[in-house]
Amino acid sequence: MHVLFVCTGNVCRSVIAERLTRALADEHGLYDELTAESAGTRALVGFGVEPLAAQTITGLGANASGFRARRLKPEMVDRADLILAMTEQIRDDIVAHVPGARPRTFTLLQAYRIAKVSGARTVAEMDRARNDLALVGRENIADPVGLSPEKYCEVGDRIAENLAPLLLWLCMPTGHATDDRGRPHLVVLPGGRRDVPPVTDTTRIGRQA
Repeated sequence: MHVLFVCTGNVCRSVIAERLTRALADEHGLYDELTAESAGTRALVGFGVEPLAAQTITGLGANASGFRARRLKPEMVDRADLILAMTEQIRDDIVAHVPGARPRTFTLLQAYRIAKVSGARTVAEMDRARNDLALVGRENIADPVGLSPEKYCEVGDRIAENLAPLLLWLCMPTGHATDDRGRPHLVVLPGGRRDVPPVTDTTRIGRQA
């Protein structure tokens, strides 16, 4: 399964999700089953990971190096098996530009909710279940750019606690990554959050991640 993560600037939220997915695939030996990339609807093309986002990625046990932001293109959407946006607006923008992507496009929080409540184990099953479940509140992951390191940690933790169980639920054989009711459970990356040195590069990117 190839997953495309989309935010606005492609220097923070979507990068965190992409790099956590790669770490998850590496940890569980899912090299062929799970791949990921990310892009932004208004990407800061060529920029590296926002420094506090890079610290968050490292703290969650993944690798933030060697990244450059990319603008979302239709061919990225076309090759993705699952598209996970960070907000409802971004999700809707993707579908407006590539209508055929609707069955594969969700917000991250929406996809996790659908899988957990319905037990859907494929993207097609998630799509069929999306209109059958009650929605309480909005399913957005807020942009932390310009905010405190603590806010970055909160965003990173929220992405991880929804993303890891969702992807393992979709990619692992039946019976794995479930609780005693057969539903996805929270899977923490090895070692949990690490103690990492504070960011020394104080160059900050404007609020467009």
